[in-house]
Amino acid sequence: MTIYAIAIATNLEKAKHLQLCLDTFKTWGSCQVSSIYEIPCRDRVGADYWNAACLLESTMPFDDVISALKHLESDAGRKRPSHSISLDVDLIAWGDTFQNMQFNPKKLPLADDVVIPLAEIWQDERLKRITHDFKRFNLSQMNSN
Repeated sequence: MTIYAIAIATNLEKAKHLQLCLDTFKTWGSCQVSSIYEIPCRDRVGADYWNAACLLESTMPFDDVISALKHLESDAGRKRPSHSISLDVDLIAWGDTFQNMQFNPKKLPLADDVVIPLAEIWQDERLKRITHDFKRFNLSQMNSN
């Protein structure tokens, strides 16, 4: 069993794409999902994003998870480059226990829109606490936003 820490972002048909993502993750293993945070586009060009994080416990091998995440983005209609993002899913860290989690060096340093939801569900000294006033809601409120 491996724990995968995954960052999720969408700013296009947000409820639809986030639900697709989370439904798919549930078929891969056991999920713990953060609240959803509405956070402005990093470069202030695109629409506000819904950002969330998931801790996925799965028997899927690492390479299969990487491939499946790319397919999930593609299935959601992800276009690159673009500021209209149907779905952006990134593998942030993985390990067999929380104490042995290793961060994906390609994702460092972690952006605030990754850290905020991830730190909610994973208490780790390497995840800095960020003070913010971004709108926060849970899955049951998702479709009403």
